[in-house]
This record gives sequence, structure tokens and C-alpha cells, in this order.
Amino acid sequence: MAEKGSGGLVAIIVFGNVVIMLCGLALFAETIWATTDPYYVYPVLGATGKDDVFAGGWIGIFCGFSFFVLGLYGIIAAIKGSRTMIMVYLVLMMIVYIFECASCITSFTHRDYMINSNVIKTQMLARFADNTTATSMEITNFWKRVMLDKQCCGVDGPKDWTDYYSTFRTSFPEAVAPWPFWCCARDDNFQILNAQACRVGLAPYVYTTGCFQHIGHAINSYTWGISWFGFAILMWTNP
Repeated sequence: MAEKGSGGLVAIIVFGNVVIMLCGLALFAETIWATTDPYYVYPVLGATGKDDVFAGGWIGIFCGFSFFVLGLYGIIAAIKGSRTMIMVYLVLMMIVYIFECASCITSFTHRDYMINSNVIKTQMLARFADNTTATSMEITNFWKRVMLDKQCCGVDGPKDWTDYYSTFRTSFPEAVAPWPFWCCARDDNFQILNAQACRVGLAPYVYTTGCFQHIGHAINSYTWGISWFGFAILMWTNP
């Protein structure tokens, strides 16, 4: 290739593959972060059958590592000027490119379904306080943790528990507990400040904001890392 005066093209290919290697490492790290589920929202996605957001993440891990390896291979192929190595590089890169497209599409389409407060609310009302199945127990523990950590109540607010029928209501009459006591404000020792005031809905003894924004933020964060970041890498890789 040097004899044909294409040294500039080799330099461009090398530079492009260096960027692809760095992008591959970034995608690898980003998708590992998403699949480890730092926000612990997997029970919500898994119970709805829309956990392919994480499936897209696992594909993204493979693609990120593959982009790094292929970028290194492409640099070697360009420097050596081997037509065979370049052809192998192009074929393998096309395969990884297709897989990464699948990862982006899978995560994004399943995210669209879950970013719907009615879907998450229906699941919460049906499964919270239901101890008959392992999945329902996971959902119950998830909501307890979210409402306590984020100081929120229900999906849209505490009225979710009074305006709609729920499994929780079969165990706790509205006069006793209109909403779970995890909606009640607590002190530094996690003791309820005023149970009676919480029961009648007096602020600030009951959390009045819903938890949907926190759950949506978590799902959007995963989708951004897996889909949008992956899509940006594909746009660079294509030329």
C-alpha cells in the first residue's frame, strides 16, 4: 500500500480504528454498568416480561469488546497492507455492527413499553403485599426500598392506593392503612414520625410525590447507555 502512495489513507484508517477501540471500551464499560443494575429495577422489568433491556446490554458487552479487538486488528491489517486481513476485518466488523444494531433496537423498543406509568401501576397494585410467589415478593421488596429511599409513595402518589383496587387492600383495610406504611415519613432511625398523621394523609408525615420519576430515570439511564451511546458508536463506525 505504501508503494501506491496511500500512506495518508493508512493513517486515516489507523486513526479511525483507534477511536473505535476507545469507543468499544467505553461501550463495554457502559453496558456492564447497566447490566449490573445499580438502580435495582430488574424485578419491575422481569415481572412484566420486558427485561430485554438487559438482554440488549449483554449483547452490547460482547459488541464493545469486539469493537476493541477488531479496531486493533484493523490497525495491524492497515499497516501490513494485507488485502486478506482487510477483507476479514470488514466481514467481522459487519457482523459485530449488525449485533450492535440489534442491541440498540432491542433495548429501546422495550424501554418504550416500560416508560408508562399505567403499566408499572398495574403491576404494583396487583403484586405488592402478595407473598404467594417469589416474583411478587421481589416486587414488594422493590417498592418498599424505593418508597423508603426516595421518599415517595406509589407510582403517581399515595392516592394510587385509595383510588384503585389492590392486593394490598385485601390485607389492610383503608381505615387501618390507606397506603403502605413505607409511605410514611421517618426519622434518622427509620422510625415513623407520626403514624396517625400519616394515616390521615397530613403532610409532611406522608410522602406525597410518586415514585414513577425515579423508576423512569433508572430505565432511561440504562437505555441511554445501551441504545443511544451504542447508536452513536455505530454512526462513527459506519464510515
